[in-house]
Amino acid sequence: MKDSASDPTADIAREYLEREDKEKQVLALLLEKFLGRKDQILVQKTEMGGTEAYVSSVTLEWFAGRVHFASGLPLFQKKYNPETDNVEIDADSIDEIQQRPLDWSRQAPLVQYLAARHNHKFPPVLVVINQPWVDNPKAAEWDSEGRATKSTTDFVPLDKDAKVGMLNISEDDVTIYALDGQHRLMGVQGLMELIKTRKLQRYKKDKGADDSFITVNDLIEKYQVDLAYLQNLPKEKIGIEFICAVAAGETRTEARRRVRSIFVHVNLMAAPLTKGQLTQLNEDDGFAIVARKIAVTHPLLEQRQERNPRVNWNSATVASNSTVLTTLQALQDMSERYLAQKFPHWKPLEKGLIPMRPEDEEIEQGIEEFKKLFDSLASLSSYKILEHEDTPALRRFSFEKDGGEGNMLFRPVAQVALAQALGILVFKKGFSLADIFKKLRKFDQQGGFSGMEYPQSLWYGVLYDPNKKRVQVAGRDLAAKLLVYILGGIQEQMERAELRKALADARTVEDKTISFDGKFVDPKAVGLPHILN
Repeated sequence: MKDSASDPTADIAREYLEREDKEKQVLALLLEKFLGRKDQILVQKTEMGGTEAYVSSVTLEWFAGRVHFASGLPLFQKKYNPETDNVEIDADSIDEIQQRPLDWSRQAPLVQYLAARHNHKFPPVLVVINQPWVDNPKAAEWDSEGRATKSTTDFVPLDKDAKVGMLNISEDDVTIYALDGQHRLMGVQGLMELIKTRKLQRYKKDKGADDSFITVNDLIEKYQVDLAYLQNLPKEKIGIEFICAVAAGETRTEARRRVRSIFVHVNLMAAPLTKGQLTQLNEDDGFAIVARKIAVTHPLLEQRQERNPRVNWNSATVASNSTVLTTLQALQDMSERYLAQKFPHWKPLEKGLIPMRPEDEEIEQGIEEFKKLFDSLASLSSYKILEHEDTPALRRFSFEKDGGEGNMLFRPVAQVALAQALGILVFKKGFSLADIFKKLRKFDQQGGFSGMEYPQSLWYGVLYDPNKKRVQVAGRDLAAKLLVYILGGIQEQMERAELRKALADARTVEDKTISFDGKFVDPKAVGLPHILN
């Protein structure tokens, strides 16, 4: 048998591997040389719909310092408001607007998201590279017909197919504007300011100063943010895609229209998720996690082959002829309004922030409590009818086609109001769920939840709008208070007096107050319903 050392095949393989290692070392040295340059960036060229683009990544610090808001483009300067970083819209500027107005109230939540959540992620941004000659009609780069002789993107290919190369981003040569990602830019700039000065001014939508600040000490105290971690955030990288403000052969007008068109297309194609879809995907919100679990496991809601689906997973509303019982969005609202009384810390500390995911043990407790609620709901005669009746006949009002029972328990807004009331009674006032449903079953059997379109109903004018002849979401909180009251949860006289007035106001249509027997009466004559026993 031959020694492998003298085997020609082995020698060739070894030489190939050695050469490959050397080539990798040479490539690493070349990359180190090119990547270390501050005036150029390594990019991959792409092309779609006739528009060339260059894809790369930059540090958050670079992004915050080098990229400007699109409203600052020179062609906007006459209408640009430096106080708000927005373009003032008028008859002259309306056709030039490429961006939605910046909402500066979003900056603080975005900064807190980046600083407090270790698994934060911003999608890539789309930016436009501009050069000074673009805004000089007499510049040599414009030919006699007003067409550009070169592009504002200066790309030097490194391969024969011109797919990979270096893009000029020298501060002396180009200015860069965010076309898609202005609020991300706002958030990153705020983060840099917070790290540098240890505080950040909160703003209102129009960039008017709020009365408060975000401070590093607040982040450390509320979110246990590590200072070393915070100081390292500027080095994180975000994806970035560069396009030219003007391409070779374009007139200034054609270039402006192309850039504006790209912005519109980016926003139209990126359809936002529905509330139901967000609930399906949310792994941070404890209330959403509980709602999803109950939606697929509870007998009242789970999918079964022998019956129509009980949950609408996408839309936040239920049509009168729909066979579903509720929506996933309503289930999340029910979960929040019921369980927030027991787990208030599941809510984000401030509006606009993403909540912190609760501990698994707490989530299991929440699921168990919510399951108990649905076990009790399933005991109501209105829901027991579902064993042999579909929801449309129970949901529709009597005057609608084919008629119906007008039962509020088949309307998401009423389901949320009921959950809100029960959460207050059980977790805040210490009522027993069993005792509550003993009363509610009797109330249901007596038609208390049905016929909400009739003056005799407690929900007339509250959840049912007699003027527009439809359900009104605005009455949800009042409905919840009335439920707390009839179940014995309001004892204080002043609170009862306020509730009595609110009910009379709700039953007043065009300055005429309608009593429970359908007559026009003085508002004080309406009174409150009997407390259930």
